[in-house]
Amino acid sequence: MARLPRLTLPGHPHHVIQRGNNRQPVFAGEEDYRQLLSLLESHASELKVAVHAYVLMPNHFHLLATPETDRGLPELMQAVGRRYVRYFNAKQGRTGTLWEGRYRSTLLQADRYLLPCMAYLDLNPVRGGLAAEPAGYPWSSHRHYTGIGNDRLVTPHPAFWALGDTPFAREQAYAQLVTAGLGEEMQQALTNATHRGWALGDQRYLDELERLGARRTAPKPAGRPRKAVAN
Repeated sequence: MARLPRLTLPGHPHHVIQRGNNRQPVFAGEEDYRQLLSLLESHASELKVAVHAYVLMPNHFHLLATPETDRGLPELMQAVGRRYVRYFNAKQGRTGTLWEGRYRSTLLQADRYLLPCMAYLDLNPVRGGLAAEPAGYPWSSHRHYTGIGNDRLVTPHPAFWALGDTPFAREQAYAQLVTAGLGEEMQQALTNATHRGWALGDQRYLDELERLGARRTAPKPAGRPRKAVAN
């Protein structure tokens, strides 16, 4: 079956995942993590993509980002991916592909899923056994949002600003949200939407995306269509 085109619309937050080929490591040391972050920062600014959150894992990375244009996000992923592969291959003395293929992404309804998605990213290293708590992992945006550090790559979304009237209030509210964790249903919804390429939101949000010109945003109901019953 042909692959669905990606859902990409300007002005909407996208959850993006890029994996290493055959799940191989894509970072060999701290310098590599810093290089990818530097590439993301420079190209996101150039292409007008606001990166709200991120986490870099040993064999993949996640972004939560809103592009200003139709081409912003695809061009960001292409530019960063190509430049990083050239850098990594030269450093490691290797050739060939590094990435699994095209990145996976989905659109998120911001008022329902953006903050949970940020927590999902922050908790990824904990789920993967790389840190006891999100603050203990250096390659994510968690520290920026909890007041531990300042990250030039990050552009907070309005949903984060709405958490409080002061920086301290917002940081405390967000830290509590992450500490509370995600329920199994929410975690599965975020995972499935991105891997399968379906938008994540209520029916009104999905209808609005299709009105704006997005391709089909959700799978068709299983089974054959019901036949009309004659009166």
